[in-house]
Amino acid sequence: MTERPAISPTRQEDFPDWYQQVIAAADLAENSEVRGCMIIKPWGYAIWERMQRELDRRIKAAGHRNAYFPLFIPLSFLEKEAEHVEGFAKECAVVTHHRLEASEGRLVPGAPLTEPLVVRPTSETIIGAAFARWIQSYRDLPLRINQWANVVRWELRPRLFLRTSEFLWQEGHTAHETAEEAEAEALRMLRLYEGFLQEMLALPAVAGEKTPRERFPGAVRTLTLEVLVQDRKAIQAGTSHFLGQNFARANGISFLSPEGRQEHAWTTSWGVSTRLVGTLIMAHSDDNGLALPPRVAPTQIILLPLIRREEERATVEQACARLVAELEEKSYAGEPLRVEIDARPLPGGSKSWEWVKKGVPLRIEIGPREVAAGTVSVSRRDRPPRERLSLSVRQFVEGAEQTLAEIQNGFWERADAFRKAHTRRIESREEFIEFFTPSDPEKPEIHGGFAELSWAGDAALEEKIHEEQKVTIRCIPLDQSSERGVCPFTGKPGNHWVLLGRAY
Repeated sequence: MTERPAISPTRQEDFPDWYQQVIAAADLAENSEVRGCMIIKPWGYAIWERMQRELDRRIKAAGHRNAYFPLFIPLSFLEKEAEHVEGFAKECAVVTHHRLEASEGRLVPGAPLTEPLVVRPTSETIIGAAFARWIQSYRDLPLRINQWANVVRWELRPRLFLRTSEFLWQEGHTAHETAEEAEAEALRMLRLYEGFLQEMLALPAVAGEKTPRERFPGAVRTLTLEVLVQDRKAIQAGTSHFLGQNFARANGISFLSPEGRQEHAWTTSWGVSTRLVGTLIMAHSDDNGLALPPRVAPTQIILLPLIRREEERATVEQACARLVAELEEKSYAGEPLRVEIDARPLPGGSKSWEWVKKGVPLRIEIGPREVAAGTVSVSRRDRPPRERLSLSVRQFVEGAEQTLAEIQNGFWERADAFRKAHTRRIESREEFIEFFTPSDPEKPEIHGGFAELSWAGDAALEEKIHEEQKVTIRCIPLDQSSERGVCPFTGKPGNHWVLLGRAY
C-alpha cells in the first residue's frame, strides 16, 4: 500500500487547491478580513526577508540608494501620462475623504478632499515629480533610487502571494543623460534579477522583451523574466522598463546638457514583489509540502531532540546545544549556517512532519541512542520524508556546507530540466492547439508549457490567440536563434522567435 502524501489534494489531482494547502500547511500566509489582502505569517515573512536582504545587497552594489516616497499619489499626477493612467485606472484604489463622522450611530466619510488621492499602484509619477526637483544639470545624472514599499492594485480574483490587492515589492527608478545609458540600465537590472533567481531561488527564467500588447503602460520597452512552474503555466517573476522620455516629459524631468541645452532625461523603472514567494512554492514544492532551496530557507537545519523520559532530557539537550555551537561556526554561501532547535514537548514524528511541510532543507534527530553513539540521524528535504542517514557528528558538521550546496544545486537542476522538458518548438497551428488542449476537457490534466515559435503576426492575431486559447506571448527571448522559421499562424517567414504560454 502506497503511503498517502502529506498534502491533499496532490499536484496532479488539483494544482490550485494543492497550492493553497501547501501555504496553509507551511503556515506562510492567510486571507485577511479585507477581501483580496493577505496576512503574511512569520515563516512566510522570513522567506520574503531572506529575498529582500539579498536583493537589497545586490541593488546597492549596483549603485542604487534606498529612499521612501508617499503612499498617496494625487490623481492629477497619474493624469499627466495618458497611457499610464489608462493602464492602471481599473486597478486603482482612491481616497476621496479625510475624516470620519458619526451619523445615526454609524461612521461615514466626512470632509471631501480637494483632489482625490490614489493609493500607490506604482510610483513613476510621484518619484518623477521628485526627480524633476533633484535634477538640474547633467552633473546630477545618472540618478539611481530604489524603494521598498507596499502597493495596491485592486484584484478581482485574488490568490495568496500571486495576486493580492496589496503586496510588497521593491521598485527601482533611474534617470540618465542618454537613451543608450537608460536602455543599458534596464537590461543590467533585468540580468541582476536573473542572477538572483538562479543563485538564490534556484529558478531558471527566460529573459525576454514584452510585445506592445503586454508592455508596461507608458513604457517604450518592457523586459521580463518568465518562469515555468509545475502546472506548466508561466509566472512573470520580474520586469524592467525602459521608459524613454515619456515620464520625463510628463513630469518635467529636464537637465542642462554639457552643450548648454535643456533636455529631458531618459528614465527606467524595475521591480520584483512577494509574487516571488508564490513562484518559489509552485516551482519547487511537492506533495509533502513546501520545499525551500537552502539559500532562501530561514532555517537551514532543524534539530529535533528525541526525549521519551525525563532522565534523558539533560543529556540530549546538551548534545543539541553542542551541535548548534559547532554548526554555527560553519558557513554556506558566505553566511553562517542558520540552525534552530525545536524543543517543544511534542511527539518526534509530529515535529518532523511539520518541518517537512515547512520545507527546511535538513532535519536532524538526536536521541539517547545517537548521543551514546556520537551520531545524528539526517533527513534531507530533497529525499523521501522517511529516508534517514546515520552519520557521525563530525561527518555531519564537516559535510554540512557541501550537503546544502548539493541540495541547492539539485533544486536548480530539477527546475531547469522541467522547463526544458516542457518547452516545445511549434511548427503548425494544429500542433499549437494540441499542445494547449487537455485530453479530458471535463477534468483537464496538467498540460501545455512554453510554446516556442517563429512569429510574423500582429497585435490583432495576438489578441485572437488569447481569446481562443487563453494563451499569451510571454516574451520575445533576448537570446535568439539565428535561424528563422515560418510562422504557423500566418505562413510567413518569422521576424523573431517568441515564447507563448498560459500565465498567472
